[in-house]
Amino acid sequence: MKAVYFEEFGELPVVREVLEPLLSAAGVIVRVEATGLCRSDWHGWIGHDADIALPHVPGHELVGVIDAIGPLVRRFRVGQRVTVPFVCACGECPECDSGNGQVCRNQTQPGFTHWGSYAERVALHHADFNLVAVPDDLDAGAAALLGCRFATSYRGLVHQARLQADETLVVVGCGGVGLSAVMIGRALGSTVIAVDISSAALEAATRVGATHTVNSAGLDDADVIERIRELTPEGAGAEVTVEALGHANTVSIAIRSLAIRGRHVQIGLLDEDPRLPLGLVIARELTILGSHGMPTRDYPALLGLVVNGRLRPQDLITRRIPLSEAPEALAAMSSPTADAGVTLIEVAPAT
Repeated sequence: MKAVYFEEFGELPVVREVLEPLLSAAGVIVRVEATGLCRSDWHGWIGHDADIALPHVPGHELVGVIDAIGPLVRRFRVGQRVTVPFVCACGECPECDSGNGQVCRNQTQPGFTHWGSYAERVALHHADFNLVAVPDDLDAGAAALLGCRFATSYRGLVHQARLQADETLVVVGCGGVGLSAVMIGRALGSTVIAVDISSAALEAATRVGATHTVNSAGLDDADVIERIRELTPEGAGAEVTVEALGHANTVSIAIRSLAIRGRHVQIGLLDEDPRLPLGLVIARELTILGSHGMPTRDYPALLGLVVNGRLRPQDLITRRIPLSEAPEALAAMSSPTADAGVTLIEVAPAT
């Protein structure tokens, strides 16, 4: 089968013939219809993830059709259209028993712990516990984006921060994850303030529901925080902030923009742990939360919002490319001027 393949971190991948994925007893092989180009894949390609063994095939955000099932699979069948959380849980550990498969101690992740979905086929493990059936008529982009950025943002806002309709949400960083958070925040009825250095990213944020935007280009951090707080009721700050970029200074901006007893959700991945304004966290009784994907049991509510049209992940997609263009697209994410929208890799588009 054809796949995007690299043998050294940071070198330009190639599309080449590779061995077929191995079917596990409780797993499936999925013929990939489409897969998202995600910054997490870029981090893995650069060498920021210790789980990746070379050579490697990236990709973790996917939709496709089951090609083969292992003998222990009971809930799914060949020919069924599915997506999957990027964290595939084991279904047996204490975290899974408590309903928190997104932090499973035995987790597997396509594109990280094993070869991923920038390929014609991908192996997924513990299928009965992890697969999510999706309607045959759902847009491939909408279905694929549920596996990572939308699920992570949804869990962060709904299950972690418990964002309410009368609250203000600040989203710092308006790439794919940030725009997902903007769209979800708007769907929940909150006032959304989007922050980025890119005018194009902020225009995209406005299109998907941001009430206000702050262009932070050329501003020092204190000025950015002041502008954010001016947009909140009585200048008190936001009840919830999300950092979706992964830079130390933008994490600090998000936390310092919170109101008293506000909640910060960290989604952006960082090269190394940043210094945090813990004095402020103590004085204002702030809450710092993480979001590491979402367990399968919580997908029906998110999928329901997509099916009924309240959320339209496909509106974030700015281009759709074939597998042959994926290596250059992945490498282009190294540029600070990379497209703020979402790129969808169409591997085997539905006919």
